[in-house]
Amino acid sequence: MQQDKSLGPKNWFLRLIWPVSHYIITHVAVSAAYLVFTFLNRTTALGRENIQGKKNILLLSNHQSMIDSFLVGTFAFYPKTLIKPSLIPWNPAAEENFYSNPVLGWFSSNWKCIPIKKGRKDVGAIFRMATALRNGTMTLFPEGTRTRDGSIGKARGGAGLLILENQPTVIPVCIDGMNKMLPIGSIAPRLFQRIYVSYGKPMDLSSFYSQEKSREVSGKVMEAVMDRIREMQGEINALKEREANAVTSKIKV
Repeated sequence: MQQDKSLGPKNWFLRLIWPVSHYIITHVAVSAAYLVFTFLNRTTALGRENIQGKKNILLLSNHQSMIDSFLVGTFAFYPKTLIKPSLIPWNPAAEENFYSNPVLGWFSSNWKCIPIKKGRKDVGAIFRMATALRNGTMTLFPEGTRTRDGSIGKARGGAGLLILENQPTVIPVCIDGMNKMLPIGSIAPRLFQRIYVSYGKPMDLSSFYSQEKSREVSGKVMEAVMDRIREMQGEINALKEREANAVTSKIKV
């Protein structure tokens, strides 16, 4: 796998071994995550058939915890990534959280993270993200910050500009329960939680592509995406209610 020099480690030796080191480190982490989400928590994955194994796929999800990318990426592409590592998603990540020291930065680079400077006004990062997306897949959390109560906030404009530039296959993703598994301020994940991740059908955003690549248009793109994610949250809530009613009915019987 070729690696763009603007992505991953800057050191020439680490960049040389990156294709092997990132494959090993990523799959050790993802395999562990799969076991945790599947067996130590109860995770329901919906709509996985909506994701095709090709380049330029952008997964846009609401944001609930520091480890959301493991949930979204794992159930979207694992175990296909074992034989097709190009499907391992790139993950834009806050530089202050994931690159705070050399060791963590090395792991983050091998997890295919793209550092975003504090304040998120990082034009260079947008170009690196566009390059990465054209040649692979990406998971992005357009709210830019985690929720405390599970509500879905407003998206920032960077993701919309990325969509206008790359015209990727946009998959809306809704997660539920991660804010209970790893709440803000917690260090260790809580086990035996009920988690949902839903992958929607690819969105048709072609009506925006002939328009100007402006902040206003990118905002409209993200409004459409976030509205769909909120709809999916309602679908998950309806599923949870049906499951609760089914349990209650069994108890009564």
